[in-house]
Amino acid sequence: RGNLESMGVQAVDCVVAEGLQPATIAPFKGNIDLEKAEALLRQEGARIPFGMLTVTNNTGGGQPVSMANIRAYAALLKKYGKPFIMDVCRFSENAMFIKMREPGYENTPIRDIVKEMFSYADGATMSAKKDGMVNIGGFIVLRSEEWLDAVRNGLIMMEGFPTYGGMAGRDLEALAVGLEEGMEEDYLRYRLRTAEYLGERLEAAGVGFVKPTGGHAVYIDAKTVLPNMPVEHYPAWALCNALYLEGGIRGVEIGSVMFGKRLDDGVETFHSMELVRLAFPRRMYTQSHFDYAAEVIAEVKEKAASIRGVRITKQPKFLRHFTCECEWV
Repeated sequence: RGNLESMGVQAVDCVVAEGLQPATIAPFKGNIDLEKAEALLRQEGARIPFGMLTVTNNTGGGQPVSMANIRAYAALLKKYGKPFIMDVCRFSENAMFIKMREPGYENTPIRDIVKEMFSYADGATMSAKKDGMVNIGGFIVLRSEEWLDAVRNGLIMMEGFPTYGGMAGRDLEALAVGLEEGMEEDYLRYRLRTAEYLGERLEAAGVGFVKPTGGHAVYIDAKTVLPNMPVEHYPAWALCNALYLEGGIRGVEIGSVMFGKRLDDGVETFHSMELVRLAFPRRMYTQSHFDYAAEVIAEVKEKAASIRGVRITKQPKFLRHFTCECEWV
């Protein structure tokens, strides 16, 4: 998104309404709102180069997209002559949710679900650090030879030859294995259950979070922990600070620092949700680690009245959440 916006693109989110309601329980809160998407295509079609869909929806709680929604969105874009690109960083987790929650797929192998997901797209981008199970790298896949030629030319100038694209041989070999291992059902069930477990611990402690839990993380609803903190003080960022200072728990703010903006006239715009993402490294932690995290979060909640907000003192034009500087309020 940041890369696109730095080029002057206006990114428009079309997630379903329940995807913006942390406490609402629904099986596929990452779905595209097809009516909203079609209205946008009718009104602004000449300005829209392609439609994109992220599986799972990282900024909305790691929520999955149903196969029916993927299929319908692909058909909608085809109707208006627009390419369909998927961000597939967490494709195997999304496939597992489809297997678990979508009627008709309960007996379908993950590999077959993945193949069907990809069959509807004209291209896909992937950060391989997610369901590729590797430390670094990524890739783009395209059906259009014209697009492929353009990407190859830019790749050679900026990253490396198309056979490795700037990635070391070791990482390419690891990715080839990781893509296979990431589709193993026992691993996926364990991973999704881990998120559920931490969610259950937070529920018992009275901490609000995005429900149901997603595939790769638990997202704390900072507004439930810091209900009296004004959004101008960035409650999700403040909660991230408190978790780290209390117990060394590193979370990521997904709220108004990440998605808000300071306009040219100095007016600040704010995001609808203030979330703290607690993402789980793959094949790394044990249950005791998550028990510790739950205990720290519960302790921080008890000290909520003493948690201080922040104000931004310095920020770049784009992607301010990576490098902005703040001070205590």
